[in-house]
Amino acid sequence: MAESNTTASSTVKATTSVQAKKSSNIISLIAPVVCIIAGYCIWRFVIGAASNFTNPDPNGGFWPKNEGPKSDFSRMYDGGIIVPILIGLFLIVLTFVVERALTVSKASGKGSIAEFVRKVQFYLADKKIDAALAECDRQKGSVGNVMKAGLRKYKAMIGDNELDTDQKVLAIQKEIEEATALELPMLEKNLVFLSTIASVATLIGLLGTVVGMIRAFSNLGESGGGEAARELSKGIAEALYNTALGIGTSAFAIISYNIFTTKIDAITYGIDESGFTLTQSFASLYK
Repeated sequence: MAESNTTASSTVKATTSVQAKKSSNIISLIAPVVCIIAGYCIWRFVIGAASNFTNPDPNGGFWPKNEGPKSDFSRMYDGGIIVPILIGLFLIVLTFVVERALTVSKASGKGSIAEFVRKVQFYLADKKIDAALAECDRQKGSVGNVMKAGLRKYKAMIGDNELDTDQKVLAIQKEIEEATALELPMLEKNLVFLSTIASVATLIGLLGTVVGMIRAFSNLGESGGGEAARELSKGIAEALYNTALGIGTSAFAIISYNIFTTKIDAITYGIDESGFTLTQSFASLYK
């Protein structure tokens, strides 16, 4: 009978107030497709508009053979079918930069994380648990959410007469770990798009350049004299647009990825510091 009561008690202690967050990641499914289609539309109908060429293709179609670009902007059209893919990749990066910026900004909460942790430490030292919880509500970030979950368990453990101090500290620590496990995936979600495109965009740009060079040297064999030199220089210039777009997109993705990982590291450090604050405070005040 005693063994049965012990098991039931353990089951009650294992429960947690931390609830899994329901979040949809539909943007990661829709955005890449929409951005690639938008990239083609920009290449075909904006850059490749008939008004941008002296000899537009009257038949149109999926890939019109427009000739005589009037500006450097319209000359990008001659870079080939790789150009809309690169434009699409740039739009994907831009989309997830905006999405991550909004998410990380929300996760950072209001005010300085370090200042927030110091305020909670001050309230805990005075045993003002409710004031510390109110501070978490004002912070409204991931650190505040984790701290709030830990404080609720902290408050519950104060009135628990069945467990010793070490067991109470472990219960608080477990609550913090569970809350952290729910917050971190939200912060790191979709960063894989930035890291992947940072590597792939340059390679796709080089692929477009190689294809353009093959086409340029192929046209060289069909021409002669000064016309051949002009066609070759024109083909090389068109091919290098792919490299420029690929490198530019990759650089933008790398810079954005590093900025977000730095901000996420700061939030993660704040979460770790808040967990350490709670466990150490309880261990010293409620022996």
